[in-house]
Amino acid sequence: MTSLQPEDLRRLPRLYVGASLHPGASIEPSPDQVHYLASVMRLAVGDGVRLFNGRDGEWRAAIIEIGRKRARLETRDQLRAQTDLPNIHYLFAPLKHARIDYVAQKATELGAARLVPVLTAHTIARRVNLERLRANAIEAAEQCNLLSVPEIDAPVELDSLLDHWEGSRRLIYCDESAPSANPLPQLRDLAEKNRDTPLAVLVGPEGGFSPAEQQRLRALPGVIPISLGPRVMRADTAAIAALTLVQATCGDWQ
Repeated sequence: MTSLQPEDLRRLPRLYVGASLHPGASIEPSPDQVHYLASVMRLAVGDGVRLFNGRDGEWRAAIIEIGRKRARLETRDQLRAQTDLPNIHYLFAPLKHARIDYVAQKATELGAARLVPVLTAHTIARRVNLERLRANAIEAAEQCNLLSVPEIDAPVELDSLLDHWEGSRRLIYCDESAPSANPLPQLRDLAEKNRDTPLAVLVGPEGGFSPAEQQRLRALPGVIPISLGPRVMRADTAAIAALTLVQATCGDWQ
């Protein structure tokens, strides 16, 4: 293992890579990563970098070669073993530009294992840049010392999603008309009775779900409608509030 102190390790730049990580692995960063290492961080041969890929934990690597367009890194030792994300999927109606970037970043930080854009009757932004969505998730994982990046699914119509719903996964969705303004009793009861059950959290668009969608959701076996309190929230705020509540009661914050 490395002899560097924890505070020294935290100062090392951190990159997500697709390659397998093991002792002595040779890694070639992407052009954007090379620019970051060489021109932004101004690193040189021999300097250290932290690497992770979502499968093999976090590793310390050394820069073996570096230029303006190409670099080569070599792994030295594992800093942290891989851990699993809680089995929570985040389903959301797409938002415009900066707000969907924000949602992708915060959902990643909060530990969602999968991000699924869901097109509803009131969804305005119906085109989703999946590459940008993934880039935001990766950036959040790099900056927040996370070991995993959530899977990113292509957009799906709500009706199609529900037609093919995985029966073993409980669906928690945000419903302004839920009977109680306090979602904690429902979520705590779910955690006590179904501790290892996979979950999904669904947040609708700014205009909420249509009456037909509400009816369809409530008819789905195992669905749990929850309120987010007495105030109306923007969709990006609701996303963070809902995931925080679920992680605190049913996820890995316990």
